[in-house]
Amino acid sequence: MSKPDQRRIWLVADDYGISPGVNRAIRDLIERGRINATSVMMVGPAIGRDDAAELLNAAAANPHAAIGLHATLTAPFAPLTMHYHPLHGGQFLPLGRKLRGTLLRRHDRAVIATELSAQIEAFTDRFGRPPDYIDGHQHVQLFPQVRDAFLGAVKTLAPDAWVRQCGRSVPLTRRLGNPKPLLLDALSAPFRNRAAQAGIAFNSGFAGAYDFLRETDFDTLMGSFLHGLPDGGLVMCHPGEVDDTLISLDPFTDQREREYAYLGSDRFPELLAKQNVSLAAVPPQAPGQTVLSHTEI
Repeated sequence: MSKPDQRRIWLVADDYGISPGVNRAIRDLIERGRINATSVMMVGPAIGRDDAAELLNAAAANPHAAIGLHATLTAPFAPLTMHYHPLHGGQFLPLGRKLRGTLLRRHDRAVIATELSAQIEAFTDRFGRPPDYIDGHQHVQLFPQVRDAFLGAVKTLAPDAWVRQCGRSVPLTRRLGNPKPLLLDALSAPFRNRAAQAGIAFNSGFAGAYDFLRETDFDTLMGSFLHGLPDGGLVMCHPGEVDDTLISLDPFTDQREREYAYLGSDRFPELLAKQNVSLAAVPPQAPGQTVLSHTEI
């Protein structure tokens, strides 16, 4: 039960389905109540029916757990639909090329919408219900051309789902110095505007972005993520156990094990208590037709 003035947040483990080791770690943290959501990659190699059933069983032990879709449109993964383009060696484009192409309006929104719809439908088939929320691997849901296709697919196939925006609720002075969060702030403003116009709910704040390729003290990072995060905010995380499948797909390996170890340790609940934060989050409410001011990207 929440204390007065306690902030309730979503702590979301991304990439369920990328590898068996990541899946095991995420299920363990959900069962123990250390996280309260995970985003599933339907194009990943480890999301068979047994993987889905085991995740549903883990979530049954955690009354606050949500299971969402991690919509994926970047390499090294391949699309579910036959005619998706452009591709690189049969896979989605790498992140940089995908972002650049959408900024230059070189992609076909209808093709993107078809692929996103197929991923939502695959999730619904595998889990027996639509996703509780939908976000994007490498934040693709925020990209120009992708965002309208993404929100349209959500509205049609998962109308009760909320979506992830990645803008931070922090003063400008705390935003400077790290280009990745600044880019996410800029891309999130028009995304929130579109979601508000469509009557789709989204999280109130966001944290969790950092340089995944540097060895980092995750204890300190988590404290900074929680500092100033509003009620209903979201922190993304990437816990996991490293295995050969993960190594073949993603350079983000050892840091996953450090996140997993920290989230499973006694230090993490102590930090939550110190900052008066709980994982008893409630779904965001749709903002109706409110339109947020923004600078178009």
